[in-house]
Amino acid sequence: MFKKLKLTAIAAAVFAVTGVAQADDFKPAIVFDMGGKFDKSFNEAGYNGAEAFKKETGIEYMEFEVTQVSQREQATKRMARKGADIVVAMGFAQASAVEKAAKANPDTKFTIIDMVVDLPNVQSVIFKEHEGSFLVGMAAAMASKTGKVGFVGGMDIPLIRKFALGYKEGVMYANSDAEVFENMTGTTPAAWNDPTKGGELAKSQFDRGADVVYAAAGGTGIGVYQAAKDSGKLAIGVDSNQNYLQPGTMLTSMLKRVDVAVQDAFMSAKNGTWKPGIKILGLAEGGVGYSVDEFNKDLLTADMIAKLEAAKADIISGKIKVTDYMAQ
Repeated sequence: MFKKLKLTAIAAAVFAVTGVAQADDFKPAIVFDMGGKFDKSFNEAGYNGAEAFKKETGIEYMEFEVTQVSQREQATKRMARKGADIVVAMGFAQASAVEKAAKANPDTKFTIIDMVVDLPNVQSVIFKEHEGSFLVGMAAAMASKTGKVGFVGGMDIPLIRKFALGYKEGVMYANSDAEVFENMTGTTPAAWNDPTKGGELAKSQFDRGADVVYAAAGGTGIGVYQAAKDSGKLAIGVDSNQNYLQPGTMLTSMLKRVDVAVQDAFMSAKNGTWKPGIKILGLAEGGVGYSVDEFNKDLLTADMIAKLEAAKADIISGKIKVTDYMAQ
């Protein structure tokens, strides 16, 4: 009996050591795009997801912050060469880099956020940003006293037009007489990290009568929120919950659960359940939404929230159809 117990103990110890070795052997990686992992928006949401994975598993991850366009392909391929089991690429602009790296490294898993790359070792995660933007557009219209609201986008690309159109449809759903001002920051990646320009665009919209402005512009949005605070107006954040940035100024934030997508990609790759193909996350899947917390509880009334929840249910059921700019 003693010998049997001893052998069992040895087997358990070997299994435990093997488990640790397997955990140590798993190497996830993430490549952040222009704007940096601390942009308080899209990239930072991805960072939060990677950190959540690390906290839950104790497994470190490799990372790289792209600061130049040429670095995208280099960084993605380098992660694969370093033995990454999965590489998460943040942003639509990394599609070409992921395609080349995935073809060159067929045994490596790749997950790209916000774009589709059709390869057998690539998982593409895209969101129904227009659905979440519709809801915050409704909130903007209901909170507005002037009937005029604004939108400040980052780089002028179809994805950001998707945010803008959903927002406008939400505004008009809540107030058919409303007016929506729309500006894009620029046409290059620099548009994601230009708070000064963001602030200037927001101020020009406030000067025209807008009293709520929604920013879908990465780090550029920081300038929009500051301008709203300085002007005594309201702003709406994007991607991450940005309500804390300017308490009392942030009406809400359009949540895009990039953090969950990144954490799930890492975890599923580790557990052997990761699958290639397209994942589409909207209101029904909990992929987008709006934020309510201690920082905006005095701005979003119970009546407003009730109307937003009713619209959310109608979008999920198909009663309300929100136009997807990129599917037109």
